[in-house]
Amino acid sequence: MIKKSRNLQPEIPLPVDIVLAPAWWHKHFSIIFDKDFFFHPVKRVEVERKMEQILYERWGKYGLGKHRNDFRPEVGAVHLAAGFLISEMLGCQVDYQENSPPQVIPAYQDELIINEEAAFRSKAFQSFIQLVDKLKEKYGYLTGDVNWGGILNIALDLRGQELFLDMMEKPQEILSSFWQIASVIYHLVTGIQQQTGTSSISVNRNLIHLNRAVFLHSECSHTMISVSHYEKFLQLFDIEWSRMQRPFGIHYCGKDPHRYAESFAKLPRLDFLDVGWGGDIKILRKYLPMTFLNIRLSPVEIIHQSVDQIRSVIRKLVTDSGNPWLTGICCINMDDQVTDEKITAIFETATELRTELVLD
Repeated sequence: MIKKSRNLQPEIPLPVDIVLAPAWWHKHFSIIFDKDFFFHPVKRVEVERKMEQILYERWGKYGLGKHRNDFRPEVGAVHLAAGFLISEMLGCQVDYQENSPPQVIPAYQDELIINEEAAFRSKAFQSFIQLVDKLKEKYGYLTGDVNWGGILNIALDLRGQELFLDMMEKPQEILSSFWQIASVIYHLVTGIQQQTGTSSISVNRNLIHLNRAVFLHSECSHTMISVSHYEKFLQLFDIEWSRMQRPFGIHYCGKDPHRYAESFAKLPRLDFLDVGWGGDIKILRKYLPMTFLNIRLSPVEIIHQSVDQIRSVIRKLVTDSGNPWLTGICCINMDDQVTDEKITAIFETATELRTELVLD
């Protein structure tokens, strides 16, 4: 018997969503991803509505573009993968470009020093607050959220790879700094969620298809550390958040999430796991039988794969997950080389599998 999670359920089995890279939007529709795209209230609303309309025209039959007729006061770029705000708040420079997401320029601090109060006085945060205030004044409510990154991701933006030496040479100081980063994250993210109802759609759009708002911690850079270092320095934050912020999820876009399967299974609860391309779904399902596994297809390989190959890959991964009610499919950051038919193949394969696995 196929089991559903008591805590986190999709509106339909095998929910699917996609994120197209700024290069795609810029090439085909001349959308510019400058600073105004993220912080100008009028442009914020107009461009998100335009993106919804474009998605509807191509893949509306699969549920995309539901808000094409709405002027939604989105506080963040919910159609992009763009994590930069907290790094900028904490002192990194950010380069805003026409056809790519904001590029965080590492600060290369001499020491990892976090000033929480300064972060919320920063120019970046004040720009965000001005956006939020203007949107709320005009519309009376707010939607969306901001990609908030993760503790190790942000620490690397601030300190660079010297951080790994610090973790060995002065572990207590680094752990203290991690707590401060976590505090900045928590206050920003929970503040947004209190006003919009979500915290992590900007981390992965597939969350919009679930019945509850997931608190999704990005662990992209965990592919660079050992499991033992995760358990020593970072697991305690996932434990704490999995108790405080339910449903709790981990975004792991690296190729080896299965390396952490046993460690993730030790968390009080892991409701959602974003499984990076190359991750061993069978191993993860073995250790996480009631976790929603969100399968991430490769935005690079899909360009070179045939439609039949894409279908075959999806079928294998969904089969490995074993439960369509605890499985999602996404492909994030497909650039301007991807064709519409290949994206359509993702949606069509999921539609076929729903019939085969759930209705039969």
